[in-house]
Amino acid sequence: MNFLRGVMGGPSAGPQPSGAETIQKLCDRVASSTLLDDRRDAVRALKSLSKKYRLEVGIQAMEHLIHVLQTDRSDSEIIGYALDTLYNVISNDLEEEEQEENLPKQVDDLGSQFTEIFIKQQENVTLLLTLVEEFDFHVRWPGVKLLTSLLKQQGPQVQQIILVSPMGVSRLMDLLADSREVIRNDGVLLLQQLTKSNAAIQKIVAFENAFERLLDIITEEGNSDGGIVVEDCLLLLQNLLKNNNSNQNFFKEGSYIQRMKPWFEVGDDNCGWSAQKVTNLHLMLQLVRVLVSPTNPPGATSSCQKAMFHCGLLQQLCTILMATGVPADILTETINTVSEVIRGCQMNQDYFASVNAPSNPPRPAIVVLLMSMVNERQPFVLRCAVLYCFQCFLYKNQKGQGEIVSTLLPSTIDATGNSVSAGQLLCGGLFSTDSLSNWCAAVALAHALQENATLKEQLLRVQLATSIGNPPVSLLQQCTNILSQGDKIDRRGSKVQTRVGLLMLLCTWLSNCSIAVTHFLHNPANIPFLTGQIAENLGEEEQLVQGLCALLLGISIYYNDNSLENYRKEKLKQLIEKRIGRENFIEKLGFISKHELYSRAAQKPQPSFSSPDHMMFDHEFTKLVKELEGVISKAIYKSSEEDKKEEEVKKTLEQHDNIVTHYKKVIREQDQELEELKQRLNTLTSQNEQLQATVTQQVSQIQQHKDQYNLLKVQLGKDTQHHNSHSDTFQMNGIQTEEVSKLKEEVEEWKSKHELLQGQLKEKESVIEKLKSSHLEMGTDQSSQTSRSGSLEHNNELQKELEMLRSQMQLQSAEISKLQMENQKLQVMNTSVDAVSGESSAVAANSSEILGRLEQEIQELKSEVKALSAEKEALKQHLDSSSSTVAILQDEKSKLQQEVAESKKEQDDLLVLLADQDQKLSALKIKLKDLGVPVEDEDDIESGDQGDEDEDGDEEEQD
Repeated sequence: MNFLRGVMGGPSAGPQPSGAETIQKLCDRVASSTLLDDRRDAVRALKSLSKKYRLEVGIQAMEHLIHVLQTDRSDSEIIGYALDTLYNVISNDLEEEEQEENLPKQVDDLGSQFTEIFIKQQENVTLLLTLVEEFDFHVRWPGVKLLTSLLKQQGPQVQQIILVSPMGVSRLMDLLADSREVIRNDGVLLLQQLTKSNAAIQKIVAFENAFERLLDIITEEGNSDGGIVVEDCLLLLQNLLKNNNSNQNFFKEGSYIQRMKPWFEVGDDNCGWSAQKVTNLHLMLQLVRVLVSPTNPPGATSSCQKAMFHCGLLQQLCTILMATGVPADILTETINTVSEVIRGCQMNQDYFASVNAPSNPPRPAIVVLLMSMVNERQPFVLRCAVLYCFQCFLYKNQKGQGEIVSTLLPSTIDATGNSVSAGQLLCGGLFSTDSLSNWCAAVALAHALQENATLKEQLLRVQLATSIGNPPVSLLQQCTNILSQGDKIDRRGSKVQTRVGLLMLLCTWLSNCSIAVTHFLHNPANIPFLTGQIAENLGEEEQLVQGLCALLLGISIYYNDNSLENYRKEKLKQLIEKRIGRENFIEKLGFISKHELYSRAAQKPQPSFSSPDHMMFDHEFTKLVKELEGVISKAIYKSSEEDKKEEEVKKTLEQHDNIVTHYKKVIREQDQELEELKQRLNTLTSQNEQLQATVTQQVSQIQQHKDQYNLLKVQLGKDTQHHNSHSDTFQMNGIQTEEVSKLKEEVEEWKSKHELLQGQLKEKESVIEKLKSSHLEMGTDQSSQTSRSGSLEHNNELQKELEMLRSQMQLQSAEISKLQMENQKLQVMNTSVDAVSGESSAVAANSSEILGRLEQEIQELKSEVKALSAEKEALKQHLDSSSSTVAILQDEKSKLQQEVAESKKEQDDLLVLLADQDQKLSALKIKLKDLGVPVEDEDDIESGDQGDEDEDGDEEEQD
């Protein structure tokens, strides 16, 4: 109890043991105790002492604590105490009251040394990874903190151990899915340390779906309004994407850029910007810049820029850019972000040119930004950001360059003066009394002329009104005037800065433009000013101006077309030799590239300066210096003869270039022709292959025909032996026995069919004749006259159809006879082939011709057979129509017979009535005679009746 009381800080009667002794006793207890509770209490006591006695616990207890981690894994409590103790020993995150006693350097050394001891055995890190997999909070959380601390102390070594450990990174990725926010958030911190400067681990983490999980966490936490967890996730995303092309491409292909758009929806009420929100938004903007950084491969940057435009991210950034109430540092970072999103991307640059600020009247965003750049009251960092934005807008954008320069040309300047153009702002900044505005405007105007000879010539037309009553001067002349009178003008800021800016503008303007050089040399004061500046021995500040003057003079020599007699190349070189000296000139020219600020500016395109005084060089200008320095040095040392030779060489090279261009054109045409010929060759090759296959097929068919011909010849030889008693055998080449036999069968078939058709026609004719006779018999009846005339018409039609059938039968018989004749010809040809088959040479010569004829005749026979089959079908149709006509006639005959029977019945009734009337008449005559009335005789009556009948007959005939 005394021992525990001493450890826990209770009162003790005896002498107090030292911390080292107490720790030693606790370590012995951990090592020797058999009871788990005793070991747990000892480890808990070590944990309580580990912060105060860090060194002693680390030296004496580390081995025992690692042993506990290995053997007591079943008890989560003792594992948690052991992990916390190791964390306190290794971590440098000490409390404030404990930092007073230890120097930071000693603390760093202790943490690093203990970490080195711990990771010396790689199994310890593997064991720690296994413990991190445990779900128990008291094990997992201390394990995550300890692993994070190890990575902070010895990052590369621990990264390598985790990388080679099976599923090492994947185990740690599971921390992001933990439902307990403390573990998830510390897991994000652990992954931050794990992914630092290790591309392999970054790729594994990215492909373990890290982007999806991190973006989900950011969305859950409220995007930019979230807390420090959002900041940690953004830092981890930066680690994964920065300088890692593979992950950047994966991020873009996974459509994660589209999920970044909601981050920048800040709303209209921008008054409440917390410090955490500013930090989060700043990191979000930096993450966008990581994806479109100028140091990335051009293809990857371009694809990300296009994706940002299509998903509306650029539009959202421009909304923040033009919003009010945005903090200055966020506005500055937004300008830098927009700059890199539009840099070198024509589509984005065109959109940015169309953005207007929400002012009355609306002004282009470029104009509003330039107003901030030339306003000396704006923060320096903001002005640098606007300059970078303007440079990025003009980078590889000839259309934008032309629009900026056009605002300076006389024909396009707004005469009313209601609106301020970009060109007017640049000129105003160029000639203001603020040296920083001079420099920014000069660099911006130089970017408008970058690699564009046409605009360099057009800018020579710009005229400036200096004062009332004085004639206007050109922009080039005004720049040289300010340059020469720079010391006389009272300026705010560094006068050297103004002169450097103007010299950079003039060097950019005159380079690769002979017309501009001629205009510059036309002013007689320019060359004496430059030579005077270069020849003077000035201080260190002015050495930079001397170097730029030497560069400008060298450009005037190198790009001189010798159009001015007084300023030819040779005369200018002589002037340098006399006034300055060649070696001195080259030395002054070298001042530029040797300057410290030149080296800084050459590193990256963004102008980032610690103070306005360091703002001297532009990134694009450093490229121009690098390109021209060696060329000008060579040009200065060349003699006139060498110049002439060089001019001749240039002319020759131009001629060669023309010849090369011509040959290139010819080669392109030849390449096109070659491609066409290759295509034609391929088609001809395929056609040739097809024809070869066809020929092979035809050869095989010919061989088959030959075999069939031989078989037919043998069969014909046997037939001739059977019928004509010939004993000689035949050898034949060619004709198809089967086809000839088939033709014979078809001819016989057609003959039988022809005979059948003739029999059917005869039967039909007999039926029609019978019908005719029956109709003629019924022609005497009065009531059937109308029906009889109809039957006669049908008979006429039948006769016509019979005539047609007969004619077709005659044609068929003629064709059949023709077939028989052809069959006889075939037999004759077969006999002729048999006759000549003995002569092998004649057979070889005539076999192909005979085969062709036979095949042709067989084809003709086939076509004729087809024609006969068609005629057969036509005959069948005619027979069907004639049979239908016969059926109709039979129906009409039955109707006529019924009418005849009815008329006979009526006649019988009439005869009965006549007999009754005769009886009545005879009775009446008898009565009349008895009464004495004279009555005619029967003869008279009969004669009168006969006369009446004759009259009736005449009337009927007339009808």
